[in-house]
Amino acid sequence: MPISVMSRLQGEPMTKTLRLTKVMDVLRRHTGPVTAQSLADDLLVSVRSIHRDIATLREMGAVIDGEAGFGFTLIEDNALPPMAFGDTELEALVLGLREVQQIADPDLAEAAQSALRKIQARLPDRQAQALRHSVLSARRFHPPERPTVNAADLRQATRDEYEITFDYCDAKGSKTARHVKPLGLVYFDRSTALVAWCTLRQADRVFRLDRMSQLTVLSTSFRPHRVAMLREALDKFCKLYPTKQAKVLSSSQ
Repeated sequence: MPISVMSRLQGEPMTKTLRLTKVMDVLRRHTGPVTAQSLADDLLVSVRSIHRDIATLREMGAVIDGEAGFGFTLIEDNALPPMAFGDTELEALVLGLREVQQIADPDLAEAAQSALRKIQARLPDRQAQALRHSVLSARRFHPPERPTVNAADLRQATRDEYEITFDYCDAKGSKTARHVKPLGLVYFDRSTALVAWCTLRQADRVFRLDRMSQLTVLSTSFRPHRVAMLREALDKFCKLYPTKQAKVLSSSQ
């Protein structure tokens, strides 16, 4: 029976630890005051719970300005210890996350931006300043083709090791219905591709996300085989096409 990734996530109770983390995430994203009512609406809890969470975070060391009725602003994030990165390591992280913002789908790009903010909040002052004014950046004049399926659902199904179905149109315009075990995603210059075990072809195949449609996540699990299957698939592609791997992976099969 088909089920969506979202439906598996709904209905699960939020622990206090997770709620505290989410409150901090919201406060990190906003430079101005955030009202308790807004936080309560976002997290689907009572305003009173939010006030208790703010008090707990303050006890943990987070410097949060504001009070009931005026909103809250995160001044200093002492709830988390500083992160220990060398300057070059930090530049590598910045470059990698900014590259993700350039090539990924909107959900993943937003996650990369959020990750940068979290890293900045946990860095010593000197490195936080260096991150804001990093000497490295990433720009793409020809961004990859946009996926024509929900990439977030596809990533979640791959992580959770659930089989999927979708319609596929190859480079010649031929259309087929596919039932696969999703193994991993590969980001190329002009496209994003799914590496998968295809039940139709009974073999490893690669599918461009911009040629997929009608994605459905099934309740059939193939856990815990994904990692081993992905390693085997990539090894096979390398051996078959030692000098043309990128071309093979980026083509439709």
